[in-house]
Amino acid sequence: MKKLMFPLIFITLMLISCSGDDIEEYIPPEPITPEEPEEPVAYHTKAKDLFDLINQFYGVRSGAAVGLFNENYPKKSGDNIASYLWPYDGLVSGAALLHKLGYDVKYADLVDNFDVYYRTSADGVNIGGYGSSTNGTTGGGTRFYDDNSIVGISLVEAYKLTNNRDYLDKARQIVQFLKSGEDNIHGGGLWWNESEKNISGNENSNKPTCSNGYATLFLLEYYTVCDQSEKSDVLAFARRLYTWVYNNLRDPADGCYWNDVQVSGSVNKMKWTYNTGVMISNGIRLSQILSDQKYLNEAIESAQGAYSYFVRPAGKLALAYPNHDPWFTTKLIRSFVEIEPYYPSAANYIKTFINFLDYGYTHARFSNGLFYEDWTGSDPKRAEQLLMQAAALESLGVVALYKGESANAK
Repeated sequence: MKKLMFPLIFITLMLISCSGDDIEEYIPPEPITPEEPEEPVAYHTKAKDLFDLINQFYGVRSGAAVGLFNENYPKKSGDNIASYLWPYDGLVSGAALLHKLGYDVKYADLVDNFDVYYRTSADGVNIGGYGSSTNGTTGGGTRFYDDNSIVGISLVEAYKLTNNRDYLDKARQIVQFLKSGEDNIHGGGLWWNESEKNISGNENSNKPTCSNGYATLFLLEYYTVCDQSEKSDVLAFARRLYTWVYNNLRDPADGCYWNDVQVSGSVNKMKWTYNTGVMISNGIRLSQILSDQKYLNEAIESAQGAYSYFVRPAGKLALAYPNHDPWFTTKLIRSFVEIEPYYPSAANYIKTFINFLDYGYTHARFSNGLFYEDWTGSDPKRAEQLLMQAAALESLGVVALYKGESANAK
């Protein structure tokens, strides 16, 4: 059986020691020459192969950050001892999918490593939350509300998959951290992070869809597993945040969501795939919890609007999703998978994405198997970033599960 194989040169790679963390010797890769396999490779196999490559090229093998991953491959001058929290969480999301598919990827160990990003306090707030960076032992950097919410989503998922109540307790702490960030400026909502609140002239000081949308999604996920005594308060918090985003950042023309409200009250009308995606997911959940069709209708309108807005011809592709930030697009696709049972046209949206992913697998990878950021294959930009590989991993895992694949299938 003929498959796409990595060049023989990578079989001979040797580990070397480098400044306290062993990494693969860096040999500059080349763009691959597209070659279709005679027999298709299952998506779960592609996902596991990429996960193994991420461990091979990005894994930190010694020193204080052993078990974590580097931000870039090859590691750049000035990089931290380990990656920022965002790409690490992207990797954990992909590992969760592999775990569901039946692979042993030491999933619990990866989830447990969130602990090294944890900060007990920051900026005068004596409530624990996850920082954007780590020294390998404790968290540092800024505590972003969207980062913490995304970790919370991963923790709830880990609790559902392992039944380890420690993960539920850690998720509960994130609820308290998010509460510490809510205020009434501009009518409610969360800022992007706790360090840059209400600072005039600072573009990072804003109330964005990402912080509020992902906080809503985390709270609705946590609602499904939390103690009965917490449910009313958690649901009320989620509804406040959802309503704030809907009222302030939804484009009524297409149901997509703008990026943020600035300190001045002006709206940054940039649109990103993941912002609309998370609000679709939230609408589905609120419709289910509250038995209210209104929320599902809002989600369907946003799904229709997102496909119309973001999908365009690109290069040799008749239809393609944006050629940048694949992690963002993966979140939109996950919302399309969720809404398909209620809105069958979403199957076409997913099919377009699968074609896009297939094209990227063939035309937008290096000879070492790592993905470009741009899946149209026109520019191998930012391929060195862990986040780009984590996005491809999660995308492959999502498609494998969508197609009903399993590592244990005969």
